[in-house]
Amino acid sequence: MRIDVYVPLVLALLLTAIAPQVGRRVSPALAARVLTAAAVLTAAASTWALLLLGVTLIDQTPAVIAEAGEEGRALPEPVPEAVAVLAVAALAVITHRLLRVVRTHVATRRFLRRLCEGHPPDSELVVAASPTPHAFAIPGKPGRILVTAAMLGALEPAERRVLLAHERAHLAHRHAALSTAVALAAAANPLLVTVRETVAFLLERWADEEAASAVGDRHTTARALARAALVSQRARPGCALYFSEHAVTRRIAALRTAPPPVARSVGAAVLALGALPALGAADATGDLLRLLGERLPWV
Repeated sequence: MRIDVYVPLVLALLLTAIAPQVGRRVSPALAARVLTAAAVLTAAASTWALLLLGVTLIDQTPAVIAEAGEEGRALPEPVPEAVAVLAVAALAVITHRLLRVVRTHVATRRFLRRLCEGHPPDSELVVAASPTPHAFAIPGKPGRILVTAAMLGALEPAERRVLLAHERAHLAHRHAALSTAVALAAAANPLLVTVRETVAFLLERWADEEAASAVGDRHTTARALARAALVSQRARPGCALYFSEHAVTRRIAALRTAPPPVARSVGAAVLALGALPALGAADATGDLLRLLGERLPWV
């Protein structure tokens, strides 16, 4: 346990290091999926590892100390007490971060759904009379696309088709679920923040590629993206919109080249990397249970 319990924490650094490279070399759809899965596995394993470290404090409870003293048994000390205390503190911080992410996502979802109230339940497109250019994909049953009149007015007809195809891709492929999953992973393990940012970019790239395929023109898709970013920047200096955020320049450059390869072998390697922390945590769990079973008869 002395080594295995730390494996998930170390491998999180490795996943963070390779995530940008995976995002550049693998198709956005595959890269987003495998990085999200690996991040969730790594975050769960690292959180479990912290829990294991905290559990080692059980040998410091008065009842256990008294019983061990009466029977003349040595108490287990798989990790230093200071490390266990820090693990408990980290778990408290993680709980707070997770709750904050959940509250933010729920509040955002409710706000966007309220904007769609009063529209026919079977209508996919909701146009809001707002002077600020916005475009959102709102997941749910049914999923909705909320676009402001300002955004539609700024785009040419072909570019509007790109915008709608982009937002439909978000809905069709459940990008909101992937985004929430990787956000929770990063909240549980701050080392995965880079992975979260990479997945956010990849989800937009994925939707860009779907839009380009739907309209059959990568140049028009790039032009629509550039125009949406431009009108958003003019309307709100220093703040880009959802459709036009996440490194617009890189997304436009990607649309001017051929789509990246699927590279399933790379995807499998990333998933394997995500599984390693789980294996390390499982091994550490077995070691701790055996140790406590030997030293604490009631376990």
